[in-house]
Amino acid sequence: MKNLIKPFLFTLLLTAFLSAANAQNSLRLAIAGLNHNHVYGILNRYKSGKANIVGIAEPDKALWVKFGKQFNIPDSLFFTDLKTMVLKTKPDAVLGYNAAANHVDIVEVCAPLHILVMVEKPLAATLSQAKRMETLANKYGIKVLTNYETTWYPSNWDIYNTVNAGTIGGIRKMVAHDGHQGPKEIGCSDEFLAWLTDPVLNGAGALNDFGCYGADLMTWMMHGERPIAVTAVARHYKPAIYPKVEDDATVIVEYKSATGQIEGSWNWPFSIKDFEVYGETGYLHALDTSHIVSRLRENIKGSKTVDPLAAPINDPIIYLTAVLHNQLPGTDDQASLKYNMIVMEILDAAKRSIAEGKRITL
Repeated sequence: MKNLIKPFLFTLLLTAFLSAANAQNSLRLAIAGLNHNHVYGILNRYKSGKANIVGIAEPDKALWVKFGKQFNIPDSLFFTDLKTMVLKTKPDAVLGYNAAANHVDIVEVCAPLHILVMVEKPLAATLSQAKRMETLANKYGIKVLTNYETTWYPSNWDIYNTVNAGTIGGIRKMVAHDGHQGPKEIGCSDEFLAWLTDPVLNGAGALNDFGCYGADLMTWMMHGERPIAVTAVARHYKPAIYPKVEDDATVIVEYKSATGQIEGSWNWPFSIKDFEVYGETGYLHALDTSHIVSRLRENIKGSKTVDPLAAPINDPIIYLTAVLHNQLPGTDDQASLKYNMIVMEILDAAKRSIAEGKRITL
């Protein structure tokens, strides 16, 4: 009997995987903007035949040449205007790879046409832009999703499930470290740096770029609970490189029964995205995508490597496909508009705290 079960389970998993792969390949995707370096991911999928891109809206024709040549994209897919592109190509969803401040422009176009939007983190450059996006999404009944790299980390999901199982008791403290040596130092493109280091187009520097990760993870871990207060400090260690924005930020987020500490920086000696959760009786630390160390009150220490996630929560496009097909709600998770409005409230309060030098109550 055991020998029969294993082939059956393998067949079931293979069928689910192939179904998810076919669904994402059939999805009609459009791209808004090419000046965000995260666009390489979706363009690599296109080049390898794993994504169906029907149109790309980008006003800078120099980027048409750059990416067209690198990814074998025909000229017919490029448009200077987003609305013209979506009306002609009729995509199922639009993916935003432009400046954070321009995410609202995508929703202005797509919401009345009832087209789902997924933007790269953060949701917007400012809270007022996010509120406009929320108003449009609610008015026209569309999903507006935000893509974070850390959403697809098996380690973060394992911590989430472990905490929900009550293994370490109630959450008392969370700590998120996110950052790297700096966008210029790691070789980000000129078109990416032009808006990433601009206080208007990005809304801040390292605070928005990396602080959003921790804010999103904490909002998810707290099941959408809004904080009661935020206190933040920003540092400017590299004014010669980043003259307009801070390059390091520390944010304290207060909840009714827990505290979060967000550390976003362009000054780490290496790239890091880790997450710690302290409960009443134990501690969990996601070191990276798949490695976790733990310790319980009784000094029971552990470490493990977490298995890869299963579809549809393992990948942004597979997840997006599941939301479009009503297989996932997309309403109370790391990508959801509901949770990312709270993320924007945290970032906005952090900016006000830095400017005013005081604790901001929400």
